[in-house]
Amino acid sequence: DRMGVAKDGAAITGQAEEPPTFGAAADGDADRNMILGSRFFVSPSDSLAVIVDNADLIPYFQPKGGILGIGAKGGLKGAARSMPTSCALDHVCKAKNIPFFETPTGWKFFGNLMDTPKYTPFICGEESFGTGSNHVREKDGMWAVLAWLQILAVKNKDASKPLVTPEDICKAHWGKYGRNYYGRYDYEGVDLDKANAMMARMADMVGKWPADSFGDYTLQLADNFEYNDPVDGSVSKNQGIRFIFTDGSRIVFRVSGTGVVGATVRLYLEKYEAKDGNLDQSPLEVIKALGELALKLAEVKEFTGRDAPSLVT
Repeated sequence: DRMGVAKDGAAITGQAEEPPTFGAAADGDADRNMILGSRFFVSPSDSLAVIVDNADLIPYFQPKGGILGIGAKGGLKGAARSMPTSCALDHVCKAKNIPFFETPTGWKFFGNLMDTPKYTPFICGEESFGTGSNHVREKDGMWAVLAWLQILAVKNKDASKPLVTPEDICKAHWGKYGRNYYGRYDYEGVDLDKANAMMARMADMVGKWPADSFGDYTLQLADNFEYNDPVDGSVSKNQGIRFIFTDGSRIVFRVSGTGVVGATVRLYLEKYEAKDGNLDQSPLEVIKALGELALKLAEVKEFTGRDAPSLVT
């Protein structure tokens, strides 16, 4: 239940042979992807941010590039992430002046943007291992793998120099933009009415939270996320409860009713560390205190009866 590390949170060791410097995985229909280095896991949020930051290394997105007449005429024109996905992409788009969008969960919201010439070429992704572009109106795991291979190929043109790995690329990225430590707690099989009651209480508390409710954190914004589609003007309400803090950290709650039994309460935790901070920590350790605060704010145990999440990733 801890991707990229052993059960105790330490680096995976003990292989008979040294693992490859690059690895990729996909689900059955290859719309989702996972990027790996040698004993190094690239989170989906970081993968998206790295691809966008290095888009000019990919011919399709180069300002005067494209492939067979298709692609960039002026470079990358838009990027988006789902609301629960970490804010790593935000830092890249702000620095490079790329139009940025934060959408509800669901690929259809990306579809509207990528159908609009104003924002294409376009790159988007979500924390649940989906990454894609406007070449197809759906997530594309193989495209993401090829994007990484292209970036690695360009950064390794000189064979006389040390090999640049996914780990090297991610660490350089954090050194430039800071690191968004990130994790997700899933509470599966929760009674749907109780899950909805928990969310309704937090929604009702928007604008009413006492200032001393957040421990060492200072609240910047608490809301029930609402998305106004810039393309068709539609409004999507009640897309998740957000707590955004002044240091860039976030707590997000969403409820999914698509499980086999009951509902799944998903808690997303994000702790931002500036580029001059400690960038080499275990993500699940970094977000642990933030998780304890989140459980207290939402009264998760009181509403769900759960002492611990079903899954931690």
